[in-house]
Amino acid sequence: MPSTSNRFHPAWVVVAVTFLALLVSAGLRSAPGVMMVPLELHFGWDRATISAGAAIGILLYGLVGPFAAALMMSVGIKRTMLGGLALMAVATFASRWMSAPWQYVLSWGVVSGIGSGAVASVLGAAVVNRWFATRQGLVMGLLSASTATGSLIFLPFLAWLSQGGAWRPVALAVSLASAALIPVVALLVPERPHHRGVRRYGENEDTPPPPPMKQAATPWLAIEALVRASRQPMFWLLAGSFLVCGLTTNGLVGTHMIAFCGDHGIAPVAAAGVLSMMGFFDLFGTTASGWLSDRYDPRRLLAVYYGFRGLSLVALPFIDFGPFSLTVFAVFYGLDWIATVPPTVKLANSTFGERDGPIVFGWVFVAHQIGASIAAFGAGVIRETTGTYTPAFLIAGAFGVLAALAFMAGFGRNRTEPLPSMG
Repeated sequence: MPSTSNRFHPAWVVVAVTFLALLVSAGLRSAPGVMMVPLELHFGWDRATISAGAAIGILLYGLVGPFAAALMMSVGIKRTMLGGLALMAVATFASRWMSAPWQYVLSWGVVSGIGSGAVASVLGAAVVNRWFATRQGLVMGLLSASTATGSLIFLPFLAWLSQGGAWRPVALAVSLASAALIPVVALLVPERPHHRGVRRYGENEDTPPPPPMKQAATPWLAIEALVRASRQPMFWLLAGSFLVCGLTTNGLVGTHMIAFCGDHGIAPVAAAGVLSMMGFFDLFGTTASGWLSDRYDPRRLLAVYYGFRGLSLVALPFIDFGPFSLTVFAVFYGLDWIATVPPTVKLANSTFGERDGPIVFGWVFVAHQIGASIAAFGAGVIRETTGTYTPAFLIAGAFGVLAALAFMAGFGRNRTEPLPSMG
């Protein structure tokens, strides 16, 4: 096998393309937050109905994850990515002709939820495992940051497209971005390192190659991994905390922040700017989290992340929503937006091994999206019934503090011990 010490490793090309795919997928999932008010104005649909469609898409975005991870191991990463991008492009393009709530639920909820679920965090975990023997935490941090970058790039542009209550240009932009990536993935993403004549990045030359994986009935592969993982307390700690992660990020803030700011007289473009600022700072926060996850106990990091996030959400309804206050919130909350992903992936891979790690993380991500869908729908119902989002943010903040306390109670006994492995 030729050495790659003096030449560019193709793993970084795979990372770059994967970053773009995750970016577009994140942009698609953030678009319903931009379209919420325009759809309400154009069709007369109530906030709870629109939130339900967004919630279904968020839920499927996570639920597809473990099965997508199993597909990546049987039919391949490239084919799974291509299928997901194609579903995303078709669903969002077809939505331009919708006229009833069920069509919105079908296009932006069901079909795009399945497609984007195949191009989600489990894709990053699979790419890291397959292409990197070292720097896994750092690379997972970079790929996780693509979610924030999707908001950074897409949200202000999509909000600008939605000015005057327009929503069809938003759907078209997301569709074109998804379609444009299909030939890029087809041309630049090899299935495995040996297809480019290299080993995994950082892998020793004398490391034996992994045994070929037998083709399996992919739904059973995902379910068997879940059964094995469910026997370990770490799985339930990760799943429960990641449910809180989804509850406090894309479910609540990602879906309702623009509408929440609108309740305080802030225009959609300016509100999208707040979210994009969060995305900008999360680029640094999540990348740094990946670096820290390679060096420190991930459980200790997660206790800090959830604690700060919960307290910031509790404080948000009581600020004056002026430029300075929103900027301070965006900076601190943005640094912590999805910083939880690298240490969670690190714990999943360390605890459940190279075989089951990405699939188990897929199931943990299901919990994340269950929490997100609860917040996306629940916050809409709370706003519809009480006229304010304040209770929703207080509840989410309290759950963030509880997640921090769970890790504080859990890591003390094992913090000096190596993480268990399933072999």
